[in-house]
This record gives sequence, C-alpha cells and structure tokens, in this order.
Amino acid sequence: MIKSFLLALSACATLLGAAAQAQESYPDRTIKLIVPSSPGGAADFLARIISPGLSHLLGQTIVVENKPGASGTIAGSMIARSKPDGYTLDMAQAASIVAAPYIYKQLPYDPSKDLAPVALVAKFPYILEVNAKSDIKSLADLVAKAKAKPGTITFGSAGLGTPSHLAGEMLQEMAGIKMIHVPYKGAGPASNALLANQINAVFVVSSSAIPMLKGKEVRALAISTAQRKASAPGIPTIAELGYPGFDITSWFGVFAPAGTPPAVIAKLNKSIAQTLKDPKVDEYFKRLAIDAGGGSPAQFAKFIEAEGRTAKRLIVGDKAAGAK
Repeated sequence: MIKSFLLALSACATLLGAAAQAQESYPDRTIKLIVPSSPGGAADFLARIISPGLSHLLGQTIVVENKPGASGTIAGSMIARSKPDGYTLDMAQAASIVAAPYIYKQLPYDPSKDLAPVALVAKFPYILEVNAKSDIKSLADLVAKAKAKPGTITFGSAGLGTPSHLAGEMLQEMAGIKMIHVPYKGAGPASNALLANQINAVFVVSSSAIPMLKGKEVRALAISTAQRKASAPGIPTIAELGYPGFDITSWFGVFAPAGTPPAVIAKLNKSIAQTLKDPKVDEYFKRLAIDAGGGSPAQFAKFIEAEGRTAKRLIVGDKAAGAK
C-alpha cells in the first residue's frame, strides 16, 4: 500500500516537474497569431506591427494567419478549441469579446470562460469618411440627406456588432436619422466599398483612414473620440459638431485559450508590453492616432468587464442600436 502510494506520488511529481519545465522553456517552437479579419484591417495591422518585436523577444517565429468572418467569432471559436499551451493566440477585436454574446444566439464559445486575456494591445479612434467625389461635404450634409430621404443613405462597417457598426447606430440615434447598415468582413473590404462608391459613408479605424486621407481618395467628416487627435488636428470630433457625449473607440488585445498556464500568459504579457514600447512601434502609433495598450492580464480582464457593460447597454438596452 505504502509502496503504491509512493509510486503514485513520484509519478505526480514527475508530471508536475515536466509541466513546469515546459513552461520555463516556453516557447520552443513557432507561435501562431490568428487575426479575426481580412488583410488591411486594424487587427491585421497590429499583428504585423508587433510580431517582429515579439518574435525577437520570445526567440521564435510568429506566424500571422487571417481567419475573417462573423465579426471575429470564427477566430474566437478556433482559439477556444485550441490546446492551451500558448502556441495559438488571437488578436481579438472588441466585437468578438464583448458584443458577440449579445448578438449571436448560438455563439460556439463563451468569451468569458473559453478565452484568457493576455494583454490589451491598442485603442483606435474611428474616422467617419465619404468618397472624395461625394457631394457630402460635412457631417451636417450627411445628416441633412439622411433626414430628407430616410433609409437611402448607406454606411459600412467592419462587421455586425463591431464598434464601427455601433458608432453608426449611435450617430443615428443622436442625430434622429435612419441609414442602412452594410456590414463587411473587416475594415479593408468596407474601405474598398467606399472607394468603389458602393456605400455612402463608413467609420474607418485611424490606421486605415489616415493613409487613405493622404491619398486624397476620401474625405473625413469627423472623428469618433471625445477629443481631437494630434496626428489629425484638422478633423473635428462628432461631439463638437453638435452631438456631445459621442465617444467610441475600437480596442484590440491578445487572448489565449482558457487553461493556458499563468506563467506562459505572464511571459507573453511582458513581451507584448516591451514590444509596445519599441520606438518604431510608438512612432507608428502616434502617426496613426493609436493609443498603445499595456497593463497586466488582470487589468485587461477588468477593462473587458467594463466594456462588456457598455456593449450590453448599446446592443440590448438601446433600441436604436438593436444589432440583433
């Protein structure tokens, strides 16, 4: 009896020792970073900006893989089913974490239970844009046209339930107008639709919007944050144009499958924080009006809880933003 107990105890100690050794040696192979949108979107931009520095710090290759669709929930579902070892990560967007539970009746995963927050990476403002050839010259023009012919003005978004969609819904409510929402599989396709004159307007994340503005193919009407941005000082806020309280940003963060060892999550969090402080990354962010993230996994989790309450209010408690 005692001999069997000692053998079992020895086996348990061996397993624990092997697990600890595996965590200490992490990572020892390629890491896959899943992007929940098509190339050209904010998540894709972020993943490709931070992956070189992250790869250098971790000593392993970071492979960026695009898995667009269903406002990021396809990628979220994939991560939720992955082995919790830190080798498959998700550059998740706000929609798939805080909005999806209130939009999809049969979501194949529970963000609060199946995904582990690793690090908040960045927050992006949105810029409301129209095609440069459009006769809509200002936000006032857009609102006037929408009021004159309700249901004829179209606005695109990066997908159902994304902050770009909710920004459009909030504008409709505050301005007392009715537009037609056209969801796309990411910011890239939505921007392309605007350039092709397939939609009248779109809320585009700053990382995509500012380069487009420099090309003079689009016209900026307003920015979604409460304050103007230094990298786009000439773009007024929606709040200052007559809609006080309008303030919506999009955020992105890295998530791992639930059950990933805390030591692995801590190492990833530290490496991401260091990468965000890199002068080249900082310069990119400032030029594109992006606010860098940071903080511990616990702080990120608290941030998500607060964002979840806001999403619930906009989607479930707000008739104008009835995204369901």
